[in-house]
Amino acid sequence: MNKKIIVCSLLLAFSAPLLAQETSTVNLNVNEAKTVIPKEIYGQFAEHLGTCIYGGLWVGENSSIPNINGYRSDVFNALKELKVPVLRWPGGCFADEYHWMDGIGPKEKRPKMVNNNWGGTVEDNSFGTNEFLNLCEMLNCEPYISGNVGSGTVEEMAKWVEYMTSASDSPMARLRRENGRDKPWKVKFFGVGNESWGCGGNMTPEFYSDMYRRYSTYCRNYDGNWLFKIASGATDYDYDWTRVLMKNVGPRMNGLSLHYYTVLGWEGSKGSATQFDKDDYYWTMGKCREIEDVIKRHCAIMDSYDPQKRVALLLDEWGTWWDEEPGTVRGHLFQQNTMRDAFVASLSFDIFHKYTDRLKMANIAQVVNVLQSMILTNNEGAMVLTPTYYVFKMYNVHQDATYIPLNITCKEVPVRDNRTVPMLSATASKDKDGKVHISLSNVDADNEQTVTINLTGVKATKAVGEILTAKDMTDYNTFEHPDAVKPVPFKDAKVNKDVLTLKLPAKSIVTLELQ
Repeated sequence: MNKKIIVCSLLLAFSAPLLAQETSTVNLNVNEAKTVIPKEIYGQFAEHLGTCIYGGLWVGENSSIPNINGYRSDVFNALKELKVPVLRWPGGCFADEYHWMDGIGPKEKRPKMVNNNWGGTVEDNSFGTNEFLNLCEMLNCEPYISGNVGSGTVEEMAKWVEYMTSASDSPMARLRRENGRDKPWKVKFFGVGNESWGCGGNMTPEFYSDMYRRYSTYCRNYDGNWLFKIASGATDYDYDWTRVLMKNVGPRMNGLSLHYYTVLGWEGSKGSATQFDKDDYYWTMGKCREIEDVIKRHCAIMDSYDPQKRVALLLDEWGTWWDEEPGTVRGHLFQQNTMRDAFVASLSFDIFHKYTDRLKMANIAQVVNVLQSMILTNNEGAMVLTPTYYVFKMYNVHQDATYIPLNITCKEVPVRDNRTVPMLSATASKDKDGKVHISLSNVDADNEQTVTINLTGVKATKAVGEILTAKDMTDYNTFEHPDAVKPVPFKDAKVNKDVLTLKLPAKSIVTLELQ
């Protein structure tokens, strides 16, 4: 039976009578496991914003900071361990002001540019097309290029595709060879503009539909490289944008993007990344979980035009957005990363896995030093892995595994804005070797939970895994204390016949492998 706490106020919802051990149950529906979770659900996003690129991914070959051909060694190795499947670049809002020819050729001859979207920072263009695509090859991940529709021309975009992917003796292929790259790169994902309803041109969906049809026509497939063309989609609740594009563009696009941020408010303060109370925490969980309804409604519109699901939905920007950390550069969007952010990641993945018949990619914003990042760096050569990084690492066992549907019975609590938050979230999958992995999040900030999982249809005698938790929900890692929040082995799980029982501490995230 589903337990709900009926309260008269938020104060009562979090009061002393709730400070007790709770009981939850999970039923795995192994016989219904059919859909594969695309590894691209665990994609990353790297925009020319703040120190994401310069100082984060890239320091240059002559830097005193240890590097591999200009890429920060510590960051590169951390991303390699994370098994990044796809990386989106160069934006974001930056994409529709980026002119790719400024970022090729000898670095000393590349013109500087002002990043008008993010703080007016002057960039030297030392990180461009060659540097990005070479990085993707080194990381063994798919590149996702965002093309310039807002301020760029059709010719510029067409030549970029030719430069990257043509193996012939064409002008752009010859230019690539002059810049030191003989063999073309493999580029699968190509975005035709970004946020064209806003920073990408303030277009109407009808106007952008025509722009997409025009620009995408000249994004050609060269020499066995087949582009997966992605149209600039809606922001969160703009269902009309999706409807118009499905009607006016339809199968001319391979994918349609969607952006959704867990943000307190767009006007004024978005709230501190590290200083928040329990009410703020639960509100964040409610806002985060609301992405499920958003995905369902966009998918329903797409289904009405495309029942065969030929057009993919790509959530190529998502995550938390808080106020910039005090003392950091305005417009660089540097924010800390607490256990609250880790829960946004885990709960989001639990939802994404349910809709991968249509949802084929997700790219968290962003990979280094910006918004809900995996990694934080400084100019002294130090690096910090965030709680969100560890969630991605714990969850990467679900990449390309078959999703196992499940049912959860647990306590729920009401939060402000008429939302309700279940205190347990979970997901499960079976990998190609037949191993079953289960990830669980005890959202309750105060109470331990005893969780009983029905394993009917699964052969297992024990469960091993890791747990991510902290003393306080506001805990995070710093350059002085980089290991304040990190996973440790989880040993409080027992299998008895077809039942797995475990005790989840308050505010904890666990991933288990059944053996």
